[in-house]
Amino acid sequence: MNKVIIIGAGIIGMLTARLLSKAGVSVTIIEQGYVGQESSWAGGGILSPLYPWRYSDPVTHLAKWGQKYYPALLADIHFNSGVDPEYMQSGLLYLDIEDELSQALQWEKKLGYDFESLSGDELKSVEPGLGQFINEPDKKGWFTQSIGQVRNPRLVRALREDLLALGVTIEQQTQAISFIKEAGAVKGVLTDKGSFYGDHIVVAGGAWSAQLLEKWVKAPKIAPVKGQMIVFKARPGVVSRIVLSKGRYVIPRKDGRVVLGSTLEFEAFDKTTTDDVLNELKQEACRIIPDLKNYPVEKQWAGLRPGSIDGVPYIGEHPELKNLYLNAGHFRNGVVIGLASCQLLVNQLLGQKNIVDPSPYLLTEERLVNDSKEIDLRTAI
Repeated sequence: MNKVIIIGAGIIGMLTARLLSKAGVSVTIIEQGYVGQESSWAGGGILSPLYPWRYSDPVTHLAKWGQKYYPALLADIHFNSGVDPEYMQSGLLYLDIEDELSQALQWEKKLGYDFESLSGDELKSVEPGLGQFINEPDKKGWFTQSIGQVRNPRLVRALREDLLALGVTIEQQTQAISFIKEAGAVKGVLTDKGSFYGDHIVVAGGAWSAQLLEKWVKAPKIAPVKGQMIVFKARPGVVSRIVLSKGRYVIPRKDGRVVLGSTLEFEAFDKTTTDDVLNELKQEACRIIPDLKNYPVEKQWAGLRPGSIDGVPYIGEHPELKNLYLNAGHFRNGVVIGLASCQLLVNQLLGQKNIVDPSPYLLTEERLVNDSKEIDLRTAI
C-alpha cells in the first residue's frame, strides 16, 4: 500500500493519518471545512467516558487502551509541533451517583480502576471549590486520580502542525462528492476541486460520514447529536479537578478558564446556541462551583457529535466496496476512544495484529442501516 485518502480532518482523521504516515504511507486528507473545527474542536477533552460503567465492553476496551498510550503520544505531538495540547492528569470527581454505585464499583473492580470514596472534609480537600456539597455531612463523592484531559482546540492545532511536518497533505475547503470505482473497488474520491486517487479510502467525516456513504453504498446510521457548552474566564485555582454532577461536568484548564457542558440535542445539523441553554449551564456551573458566579462567560458554542445506534463506533472495511473503510460514530467519546479506534483501523489497513478484537466494530449487515432502530440514549449520557 502506497497511498491512503482520508475524508475528514477531525481528530479521528488526523490521528489515522499520523499513524499511517509514521508507518511510511503517503496520506492526503480531504476536509470540507477547516481542520478540526467541528466536534473535535467543540468537545471537553475528558479522557474517559463520563459514566464509563454505562458503556458496553467494546467502548471500554478502546478507552482503556487510549488512556494508557495518550500521555506519551501527546508529549510527542507537543515536541514535534511546538503546540502544547495541555494534557493534565487532573482526576475526575463523581458526585450524585448513589443510585449507580453498585454498578460503578463492579465496573471499577472488573477493569482495575481505583475509586476513592470521600465525604465531608475529604471532599473539600480534593476540590475546595465545591459549594453546597461541602456543607452536607452525608454527601459523598467518588474520586479517581487516573483520569486526564486535553484541551481540544490546542490538540487539533498541534495535530495539524505535526501532520504538515510529517509530509501529510491536507486539502481544506474541499468537498467530497463521490467515489471513483473500478471492478467493485474504490480507487479514489471525486471532489469539487478535482480527483484524488489512493489504494484505500477512509471515511472519517464524523456526523457527516453517513451522508457521503448513503449515496453509493448501504450506510450505517450516524446521527448528529448537538451539544452546547460554555467557558468561564476564571483564574487558576477556582477549580482543580474535573467534577461531574447530574450529567454536567466542570473542566479546569491550565490558564484558569473553566468549561461547563454539555447538552444532548437531536436537531439534525443545527449548531445554533440558545439563551435558555446558556442560562441553564450557568446555573449548573454555579451549583457545582459557586465561585464561578464571579466570573464572566467568555463563549458559548455547539458541536455535533456523530452518534451510532449503540454508542460503538464503526471501524473497518465496507462489505459492499473493497478498499473503502469507515472510522466514525464515536458519539461523546471521540477523544478518549479515538486513539485506539485509529490504531485498530491502521492495524486492519496494514495487516497488523489487532490491539483489540475488531469484530464488535465491523460494518456487518446487522450494524448497517436499520430504520426500525433509534439511537440508544442510555449510551449517550
